[in-house]
Amino acid sequence: MQKVGYNIKRGEEKMLIQFNFENYKSFKNDNSLDLTATKISEHNNRVVSIANDRLLRIAAIYGANAGGKSNVHDAFRFMSKYVLQSFAFGGERANKKRRQLPVKPFMFDKISQKEKSTFEVFFIDQTDSSLKSYQYGFSLKGAIVAEEWLYYKSKTARRDYKTIFYRDADNNKLDFEKITEKQSENIKTSLEPETLIVSLGAKLKIPSLKMVYNWFSNNEAIDFSNDFESLFRLNMLPDGFVEDINVQDRVVQFFNSFDESIIGFDINKIIIEDDDDDKEKYIINAKHKIINSDEVAVIPLQDESKGTLEMFSLFPYMQDVLQKGSVLFVDELNTKLHPLLVRNIILTFANPEINTKNAQLIFTAHDSWQLSNNLLRRDEIWFTEKDANGISSLYSLADFVDEAGVKIRKDESYEKNYLLGKYGAIPSLKTIDFLREE
Repeated sequence: MQKVGYNIKRGEEKMLIQFNFENYKSFKNDNSLDLTATKISEHNNRVVSIANDRLLRIAAIYGANAGGKSNVHDAFRFMSKYVLQSFAFGGERANKKRRQLPVKPFMFDKISQKEKSTFEVFFIDQTDSSLKSYQYGFSLKGAIVAEEWLYYKSKTARRDYKTIFYRDADNNKLDFEKITEKQSENIKTSLEPETLIVSLGAKLKIPSLKMVYNWFSNNEAIDFSNDFESLFRLNMLPDGFVEDINVQDRVVQFFNSFDESIIGFDINKIIIEDDDDDKEKYIINAKHKIINSDEVAVIPLQDESKGTLEMFSLFPYMQDVLQKGSVLFVDELNTKLHPLLVRNIILTFANPEINTKNAQLIFTAHDSWQLSNNLLRRDEIWFTEKDANGISSLYSLADFVDEAGVKIRKDESYEKNYLLGKYGAIPSLKTIDFLREE
């Protein structure tokens, strides 16, 4: 991929500017999720303004079932997973198989099946003393890295991005512009066809590459619709939850934002004996106040409602990204949660007094109740739509124009017009005739 000039004048901490992907699952063509604020007037307190740069903390993605919205989440998650794991890819194993993570291209086109799949992010980081914007991406063919690039630009620079490295496997090209000769040789010696330079470079403790690796590591991508994953998250307790009463109190305060019935926790440690190593397990009970009494009722946490359990499992991720100023990407955020709870989560990220480090929330949802000009800006609302050939596309409400070529006004009823099909991205329904009795 050719180097692209992205004119950013200033940024803040570790914010995502843009996520681009191509030829992944239902997305055949190049698509972009852009968190740059457009020149619209509503909810200006939502915009992170730094010099002349304006970025958004929130992006909400809507669409029909099988329209592709979850695949946007999956593309971001796949990119992150490949960055974080690929230093171990390749190499001969005892069973003669090389460890790989093959990409899933668009399958309804014989050409696309054999083409590269591409993933790219623009983001801002201030790991060192100066604030810089970065352009990082890679292309895969199957499980092989076909291309990889990393460019940077200082916030004060007026010129295009400068190269840190560029890799083109098809033409056997590997350029290291801002990496020392010794570091470059170490990379070349250990680099496998399946391995990303950024991933390997982080393992070799090369600062500029470790910074990119850490940016992905700080982000979180979770799937609320996956019950197995929800169970896994429930077993991931917040840091310090077991031993620190202050952490437990913060969780109670979190619950009290939507349900004041839980007033504390009772935690018991049990030891599971094992031939090799004894394991610790914690039994967590929720404390509830008994009506007209000073006593409390103790209920196993797993007996709480599914919505409460989902919120408990979400707390560590919200706390983590809000503290780090990173990205939380949630698929199907409305699953098991009341619309007012979803609204409260959105407002938490939108509030600069709570979200002091400009963490970003990106989520997919079916619940159209959140589609309101009282809650979201037009450039915070995104849709996915799949055409007759099975190709998904991603577009913003701020860029959408109706049949007359007119853009959407900020005083429109977004939810009503969406359900009427004005913006596309809704199911095409037919009567379920086969259930009709003869």
